Amino acid sequence: MSVSKTAPHYFVPGPSMWPMAGGFSMLVTMLGASGWVNGASWGPGVCLAGIVSMLVVLYFWFGDAIQESETGQYSQRIDSSFRWSMSWFIFSEVMFFAAFFGALFYARAISMPWLADLDHKVLWPDFAAQWGNTGPAGTVEAFSTMGPFPIPTINTALLLTSGVTLTIAHHALREGHRRNTAVFLFFTILLGAIFMGFQAYEYIHAYHELNLKLTSGIYGSTFFMLTGFHGFHVTMGAIMLSVVLYRVLKGHFTADHHFGFEGAAWYWHFVDVVWLGLYVVVYWL
Repeated sequence: MSVSKTAPHYFVPGPSMWPMAGGFSMLVTMLGASGWVNGASWGPGVCLAGIVSMLVVLYFWFGDAIQESETGQYSQRIDSSFRWSMSWFIFSEVMFFAAFFGALFYARAISMPWLADLDHKVLWPDFAAQWGNTGPAGTVEAFSTMGPFPIPTINTALLLTSGVTLTIAHHALREGHRRNTAVFLFFTILLGAIFMGFQAYEYIHAYHELNLKLTSGIYGSTFFMLTGFHGFHVTMGAIMLSVVLYRVLKGHFTADHHFGFEGAAWYWHFVDVVWLGLYVVVYWL
């Protein structure tokens, strides 16, 4: 984002159709998703239509914001507003993942020991309080758990390296070295893409060789929900950085004012931190 030193006002955008269009797109997406999971034939098509329409809305909505920024309509007050908005958005994402980590903690530290105590041995005598079990009634198909080697460890190295390359790109932008900024941004995006490729391979391995699925009890559901949503966030972060890279190549941003870059970088570093928690809690413990 570019900040104009001559804009003393607080910019208020004019009437826009994008908020209503975005809300309608999300409604269509969720209706399609609900039909999809309940076996309705129209569900996948409606869900896909909602996602595509949402992407179109975001393209034009963010395009309007970029145009407003590049034409000098944003002041320091707008810059502060964007920073607070991004901070609260990331906080909401922290709470989102905290809910899934909390579910994992409850299942492992509270429910599992409770089901294995003496009071419940009469109901489920064969239940063992070992993480990755097939449930107290033995209704879950046998499966193998996912260990930290080799793919999760490789992915950890990839994300940590991407955080370094992104930081180098940020420093290059602050020093006015746009070419270095573009190069290291590209490497950051490439590392994120490789990460997603390894995760896709890991899921294929889990389904076909470990028989580990979303239906594999509480272990399978928490594993795929945590790693799957994290993978979705990596994808969104890579898209954000790709837009930033395009803007850098187009000559946007200055050494002093570039919150569009910083906001995407904050998000990417947040995704890195979440992965470190996943790597320890999901793969090691």
